[in-house]
Amino acid sequence: MLQAQIQLPGSVRFTALPPLALYAHLPWCVRKCPYCDFNSHERADALPEREYVDALVADLEGLLPSVWGRRLRSIFIGGGTPSLFSPESIDRLLAAIRARLPLEPEAEVTLEANPGTAEAGRFRGYREAGVNRISLGIQSFSDEKLTALGRIHSAGEARRAIDMAQAAFDNVNLDVMYGLPGQTLAEARTDATEGLRFGTTHFSAYQLTLEPNTVFYSKPPQLPGHDASADMQLAVEELAAAAGFEHYETSAFARPGRRCRHNLNYWEFGDYLGIGAGAHGKLSFADRVMRHERSKQPREYMASAGTVHEKVIAPRELPFEFMLNALRLVEGVPAGLFAERTGLPGATILRKLQVAREKGLLEEDDLRIRPTRRGRLFLNELLQLFLE
Repeated sequence: MLQAQIQLPGSVRFTALPPLALYAHLPWCVRKCPYCDFNSHERADALPEREYVDALVADLEGLLPSVWGRRLRSIFIGGGTPSLFSPESIDRLLAAIRARLPLEPEAEVTLEANPGTAEAGRFRGYREAGVNRISLGIQSFSDEKLTALGRIHSAGEARRAIDMAQAAFDNVNLDVMYGLPGQTLAEARTDATEGLRFGTTHFSAYQLTLEPNTVFYSKPPQLPGHDASADMQLAVEELAAAAGFEHYETSAFARPGRRCRHNLNYWEFGDYLGIGAGAHGKLSFADRVMRHERSKQPREYMASAGTVHEKVIAPRELPFEFMLNALRLVEGVPAGLFAERTGLPGATILRKLQVAREKGLLEEDDLRIRPTRRGRLFLNELLQLFLE
């Protein structure tokens, strides 16, 4: 436990550090989707699995002095398409992590998978390696919409992948998208209804947006208008609630007790190590909060896994960074969490909280920082209040 110290105005001072998670990025995919702005690279030939896992382990070892004595609450293996890696490689990676950092007893370990790379034997192998949660990138159950999105799987393969995942895991997330090219409200409802009928523990629904440095951004398809997309969002929320899901974050729905612990750590401004090509991380120390990032190109990363680009987050930027995450949560966060996770006095944001409440963007609640329905719909307007 860190000892309390005298705090000067505008300075960061922690009395206890936030929870810690780990994100490992596996950057390869079969084909780059035209809407994707993640750091992903098309697989040209055989993957350098051993070499890359070696680089991940060396990367983690370089970060260990920054987190001595801390335990991991979750691990998330994302991409790219991590399910392109063999269960043996995932086993070696997780064994190396466990040998270097203690995990909490009920630590959540998630691996992302795409239906086009799903095999029952692989799912069983991932489970035996220590993965206890699978996140499937379904996106749509319409072959027409999947083709428009550049996905490599069919609707039939998506359904089979869900069945295989549920046979091996009792904690499965499905990702779907709405606001797709040419999509109607009825089609969006059909996709959500189909995804929810499988009875998985978690369901995520994201609106398709045009991000810079993507094919769709340079050659935009015809997408539904703002009002139509808003209707789709409301329809998804209603369908998920009727199916017994809790809507706990802008795009996330979960069965009771099955919220994603790893993503909650992001939204509650916890700490996380980021290893892998292009990975980002955030770590708190007694008197500062730092971010670190890695080289984006896999070959460059493997050649210099120990190379870390670090920067201290200026105290004046922390209120916005905290709210950027916390205000995505439907129920918000306890008011005291701001001081716990930023190291700044709660008084730092009192005036801005009041302005947000006067504008009807935050609930009149002294115990929680919680967006109103209007605040969730106009999140950018709400966040701007917390800019320096």
